Amino acid sequence: MAVGLLGTAASGLQVFQRAISVAGHNINNANTEGYTRQRVELGTRQPSFTGQGYIGNGVKIESIDRMFDQFVVDRLRDTTSASSQYDTLFLFSERVSNLLGDSEAGLNAGLESFFNSVQTVSDDPSSIPARQLMLAEAESLVGRFQNLDGQLDSLHGEINGNIDNLVNEINGLSSAIADANRSIVDSISQGAAQIPNDLLDKRDNLINRLSELVSVSTVEQDDGAVNVFVGSGQSLVTRFLASPLQSVNNDFDSQRTEIAIVGAGAPAVISNSLTGGKLGALLDFRDQVLNPAQNGLGRVAVSLGVTFNEQHRLGMDLDGAMGADFFQLGSPQVAGSVRNTGTGVVTASFDTANIDDLTTEDYEMAFDGAAWNLTRVSDGQAVTMTGSGTVASPFLADGLSLVVSGSPVAGDRFLVEPTSNGSASTGVLVGNPREITAAAPVRIAEATNANGLPTNTGNGAFQFQSVDNSFTQLGAGITFTYDAIGQQFNYAGDAAGSFAYNPATDSGSSFTVAGISFSVNGSPATGDGFSFDDNASGGGDNGNALLLAGLQTVSTMENGRASYQGAYGQLVGQLGTQTRSAQVTAGVQASLLTQAQESRDAISGVNLDEEAANLLRFQQAYQAIAQVITAAETTFQTLLNAMGR
Repeated sequence: MAVGLLGTAASGLQVFQRAISVAGHNINNANTEGYTRQRVELGTRQPSFTGQGYIGNGVKIESIDRMFDQFVVDRLRDTTSASSQYDTLFLFSERVSNLLGDSEAGLNAGLESFFNSVQTVSDDPSSIPARQLMLAEAESLVGRFQNLDGQLDSLHGEINGNIDNLVNEINGLSSAIADANRSIVDSISQGAAQIPNDLLDKRDNLINRLSELVSVSTVEQDDGAVNVFVGSGQSLVTRFLASPLQSVNNDFDSQRTEIAIVGAGAPAVISNSLTGGKLGALLDFRDQVLNPAQNGLGRVAVSLGVTFNEQHRLGMDLDGAMGADFFQLGSPQVAGSVRNTGTGVVTASFDTANIDDLTTEDYEMAFDGAAWNLTRVSDGQAVTMTGSGTVASPFLADGLSLVVSGSPVAGDRFLVEPTSNGSASTGVLVGNPREITAAAPVRIAEATNANGLPTNTGNGAFQFQSVDNSFTQLGAGITFTYDAIGQQFNYAGDAAGSFAYNPATDSGSSFTVAGISFSVNGSPATGDGFSFDDNASGGGDNGNALLLAGLQTVSTMENGRASYQGAYGQLVGQLGTQTRSAQVTAGVQASLLTQAQESRDAISGVNLDEEAANLLRFQQAYQAIAQVITAAETTFQTLLNAMGR
């Protein structure tokens, strides 16, 4: 009896000693990151049968359990990944938004100053200082384009460097998770299927740190190991094996870093499927913010260059020569995939006649063995092309002209970046202020007699508007004579023909002859005449300067819906919206992360008050059992004395 009592008490002492140890372990790790509270589960020992019934043999530890809820942990990982993603996305997006939106360093101030200088030339077209100012402002504007583009390029380099660092960090964590799997599986097998709680905490903490870098999912195996997946199901950790990530060059652009996973075969690029965490944020920022911003800036540079050059070529300089290009333009960039096996070549240029169709998109042009197909990189949507891809009939789409040559093979692909280089390559071609074409190339005059006096008797008037690309400098000039009976103007000289004009219905209408656009107003009389002559001595003429200055407000972009500054304002506004959206979402995710952490702590966190109460309870039990042992010893000694021993 005393022996059984002693054994029962001894088991209790051992059990509550360990219970006190568990409580102390919890208290010691109350501030340890990722620690999961442990709890001792007690059970009765197998009772002994006597003639009078079963007598209990004390207490035992059934298990030491982690206070753990997988659903809560998964939610914490998801919110950790999302919060890290939007925090990072906001920080980088804000830098681009602040850069392009800066009132002093941004583009709007430069465009305003440049067109103000063009207006100054139109006010005094013969002024050399005004022309020099215009060239200086043009150089300043070009400098803004190049500086902004350079800073965006620097961000590209920074993104590549950060991706490399994150890949190395992810690989370190995945290797540590694989090692933790091995330790857990070994511990379970050596411990009669008992769970090594602290090792599980270590592994969970590694996975949580991994979720800050990239979104992950996990699947627990029967042996206690955990498989970790990223992207669209790519295995990052399989039991004891970690599949490392690798930074690789883009198939089209060696300056663009992609992410591949190294498995049994060749590394597979998975950049497009990676989401969440800092890594997902960097990829999203590059594709959704940085590239469109650089393309948008380049589109303004290209559109300005094309349209300004077109008008500048149609004017006349101080020496009576027709104009040349004012701005230097960058060309669309085309790069073939490193995986191409054919000899096909794609050459791109701007479709200047439809430059307002130009977008901020990049495109992939692929050959399927029979035909060429064009798709937008951003969403994979097909883009319709007209033409046949030859020099005589190029493919035309979205303000681009595409010519293919060589012998492509099915599967060959080309990346077309219309405006990515637009800002970096812009420049000023005019160096002499006399070469600015402020004058219109055509002088319009009324008919005069030998003494230079007007001979027209009606009140008709011609007003010059512009010339188009079909215009060539006049030689003999063009004379117009009105026929009131036939209600038409007849003209002869460098061009011959007639056009109808009814003063009652056509006054104020525009007409085009020999590439010269002009308006006719009023009621001319029969025989009234007008002439178009070469404006060789138009030093004081501002006809073309007015047209150049007017380009500031003309909707030359967005399919005729936006001016240069309007399009740039839309770009800045879009960046501001994206940045604000990332900021708001980051705040929401931070709140959700706090809630998830609180939910996890409510289940798994250490409550010091509770653990102190447990310590007291276990101590009291331990002391009570010690009294049982004392009673058992007394009883046992009494028995011995009674037996004369």
